[in-house]
Amino acid sequence: MARPEKVRLGELLVKQNLITEEQLRLALEEQKRSGRKLGRVLVESGYVTEEGISQALAKQLNIPYIDLKYYNISQELTQLLPETQARRFRALVVEAREDAVRVAVVDPTDLFAYDELARILKRNVELAVVTESQLLANIDRLYRRTEEISGLAKELTAELGDMPVDFGELLGTTPGLEEAPVVKLLQSVFEDACAVRASDIHIEPQERNLRIRFRIDGVLHVQTEADSKIASALVLRLKLMSGLDISEKRLPQDGRFNIKVRNNSIDVRISTMPTQYGESVVMRLLNQATGLLALTRLGMPERVLERLRQAIHRPSGMVLVTGPTGSGKTTTLYAALNELNTPEKKIITVEDPVEYRLPGINQVQVHERIDLSFERVLRSALRQDPDIILVGEMRDQVTAEIGMRAAMTGHMVLSTLHTNDAMSTPIRLLDMGVPRYMVALSLQLILAQRLVRLVCESCARPYALQPHERQWLRYELGDKVDAHRYMHGAGCTHCNGTGYQGRTGVYEMLEMTDRVVEAANQDDPAIFLQAARQQMAGETLRRDAVRLAIQGRTTVEEAMRISNQTDED
Repeated sequence: MARPEKVRLGELLVKQNLITEEQLRLALEEQKRSGRKLGRVLVESGYVTEEGISQALAKQLNIPYIDLKYYNISQELTQLLPETQARRFRALVVEAREDAVRVAVVDPTDLFAYDELARILKRNVELAVVTESQLLANIDRLYRRTEEISGLAKELTAELGDMPVDFGELLGTTPGLEEAPVVKLLQSVFEDACAVRASDIHIEPQERNLRIRFRIDGVLHVQTEADSKIASALVLRLKLMSGLDISEKRLPQDGRFNIKVRNNSIDVRISTMPTQYGESVVMRLLNQATGLLALTRLGMPERVLERLRQAIHRPSGMVLVTGPTGSGKTTTLYAALNELNTPEKKIITVEDPVEYRLPGINQVQVHERIDLSFERVLRSALRQDPDIILVGEMRDQVTAEIGMRAAMTGHMVLSTLHTNDAMSTPIRLLDMGVPRYMVALSLQLILAQRLVRLVCESCARPYALQPHERQWLRYELGDKVDAHRYMHGAGCTHCNGTGYQGRTGVYEMLEMTDRVVEAANQDDPAIFLQAARQQMAGETLRRDAVRLAIQGRTTVEEAMRISNQTDED
């Protein structure tokens, strides 16, 4: 392939009627003022999309435009180009033959980059155009740190040797600590975790080795296994970073710290626990750059979203979000708070721990060791004249009663509770010892939810149902089971071979209507359950999961896994 020609991007976009002369003039002025690239200015100004620019360049230069979402690139192939060069030249090797390689680039008119790529790859270079955001996301994903992490773990093992080491002194006072193998190892682990969108990092000492696992889309994957002797060094370094007591190894500890990974601020919640072979560490990663989701982006069905919004905008009452750990309850509550957060509202949150930091909101971290309990903070919060209170969890009778009393006296209270479904929530509160009248008068709405994995768009394929899946679907779909097309992921580099990428919520909702409230005041729970079932009209977690399955967005297997099993099963 001949060297690419130089193209004036602005003139090209005007020529192809993608922008106007006036938009180009304004963008050039902004480019001159800010020093940013013209393409970036045009995209950020909303004049044209990244895809529009890439497709225009491809058409002008008569080279392919590639949508990397549907491109299964092997990691082995990408290693032909070192990561530093891939990032520098915004390039990714996507195909290879004996005499030539296909390289996806953001700017196919960069003559210097073309010459350098040909020199490094030592073959003829055939260009294709991709968008910058897709290219960078794929570089983050494909250039994994697995080998680097294994190498650093071995380096740390060799450095520690067989001699006992005072890790507290070594890690706390050594100059040039950023070059220490333990620090470089942790940095690589965090970078790799962020590249694959892991929500948690698990560091688990075993009898003969140390296992590091990532939780990705709710499922744990082994990242690496190393010599068990480095476990103490990793744990002690993490304790120093989070301000924990490095001398205490017999009791669990909780803390947090903040790190920067590729210019992104990552908030890390850390929990340590003594186990048979050492201290186990679990770290929850919260990427502050992703920001809070709006309620409209949580994937709720329209009927659920509309009723939830009506409930949270009422002047008083309680809205509960229920589900097991890791079902997205906090994300939903913060999305609601984000919508309610206006200068006219006084909002106080009582949490353990504070997961997201919201400007304009008064957030309190519970600290049991100094007697700063949910109960104590909640009583004080009510004297701060709030309009809206978020309680991290209704974990005992006292907290629940204070929250419900607040809901009955003119406050909107948002909170969570660990129950399997919406209908069992009022019964659970009664079992906790909350007076029946409080439950009936304060509860406005209960939202139960789960997180379901989505089929990877890059490797989605039609799927033939198994007999047990067909039988399960018949409960919701009857004879219309075969009227829909079902999908599954074959597994590719985009989804690490799992067939799933990303998650969304499934929901069910119980509104405390007059009839349901009246039933809740009865001593017989069967009366309440019947009224609740009629109010929900079959709009259950199961039905919402089936909705996603027949849309091809998730698999039937995944819908079955997260659906709540009811007595009718």
